[in-house]
Amino acid sequence: MSLATTPRTRYITIGDAAEYLSVTERTVRNYIARGELTGYRIGTRAIRIDQRELENLLTPIPTVAGGGR
Repeated sequence: MSLATTPRTRYITIGDAAEYLSVTERTVRNYIARGELTGYRIGTRAIRIDQRELENLLTPIPTVAGGGR
């Protein structure tokens, strides 16, 4: 498979992940600590997150047909 047809994984910072989810950085760190997200360490300090995992973290809320009235 060539690089042109392989989807590229995008790793983002904890701050960017928090902004993407509209939560705090502490919340993202808690998701990592609980195993809900995978954190990838680069060197001794930098942590990155696969952006696709953020999308998988979101789940739709079921709605009642007819608007619930």
